Amino acid sequence: MLQVCLNGARSRAECSRLPVTPDELAVAAREAVGAGAEDVHLHPKDRAGQDTLEATAVAAAVSAVRAAVPGIPVGVTTGAWATADPYVRAAHVRSWTVLPDHASVNWHEDGAADVAAALLDRGIGIEAGIYSGTPAARRFLDWPGSRRVLRVLAEITEATPRDALHAATGLLNELKSVAVPILLHGEDATAWPVLRLAASRHLDARIGLEDVLHLPDGTPASGNAALTRAARQIIQHTPQRTP
Repeated sequence: MLQVCLNGARSRAECSRLPVTPDELAVAAREAVGAGAEDVHLHPKDRAGQDTLEATAVAAAVSAVRAAVPGIPVGVTTGAWATADPYVRAAHVRSWTVLPDHASVNWHEDGAADVAAALLDRGIGIEAGIYSGTPAARRFLDWPGSRRVLRVLAEITEATPRDALHAATGLLNELKSVAVPILLHGEDATAWPVLRLAASRHLDARIGLEDVLHLPDGTPASGNAALTRAARQIIQHTPQRTP
């Protein structure tokens, strides 16, 4: 499965092409799905362009994207940078009027289990975000609900390709007991090397302006669709390793 991550916590100061408004997210999602994306992850924004978990913003973003790509799962973030207090994050989830298909929960953040419980109570799938270099994997595996998540996001945070690939191998070994699909991804300079590793291991992958602003050859990406096309080409042409 190839997921497109449309915007992330980035701002227009980093990328003038970043989709921010519901209408922009809808257009970006339609183009990315046309280029081969099978799932959508997005960060709802407030009027100042900052990530928010507020119900009105979530409803507007999810509704617009869902209308643009009917039948494609749509997910959102629950990251602590949007709302620091985990109990407030969980309260936001309980206040949502339009429910996404899934939402990511970062297991290195305080209160992850509380946010996850709120999502499960509402019937929203959980993407368990497991950052490399943190105790997240152990915390997640020790959580009684670990088998109830939709998938695990193995999120590689190391800055160089060599370090990232080493960390990815270690993290995948830590997660070898999970009974759900694993989506492996890197960011910025490591996004493309880690995507190739995911393809070689037949794991789910993701790409988009949240993770990287450049194509594999280093040229600036025109948008999420261009990144998706490049990722699809890599996935199709990467030999798969024997487990």
